[in-house]
Amino acid sequence: QVQLVESGGDLVQPGGSLRLSCAASGFTFSSYSMSWYRQAPGKERELVATITSTGGSTNYADSMKGRFTISRDNAKNRVYLQMNSLKPEDTAVYYCHTRRGSIYYWGKGTLVTVSS
Repeated sequence: QVQLVESGGDLVQPGGSLRLSCAASGFTFSSYSMSWYRQAPGKERELVATITSTGGSTNYADSMKGRFTISRDNAKNRVYLQMNSLKPEDTAVYYCHTRRGSIYYWGKGTLVTVSS
């Protein structure tokens, strides 16, 4: 079955960087777009970034543009999120996501805390 397992979340100071990783299995990874979402305490889940199946195109939420970079390695079945210049408002659980037709798949998330 489809499995998405995130890792890399941590406590980081404002202005710092983190790289999140999502290991995918149970489907033909190279055929599907992948996304990162996040959910901050008391807020709704929001889209962070999306990357197409080949990695040829990416999209970002406005607040992440220029600071976050999504990438993928189809040979390793992994998608990454490089986060730079982190702010306290980036504190959230970050989720890996993909969709196969009308079925949505989510990982369990990894917690990123930005605090001094």
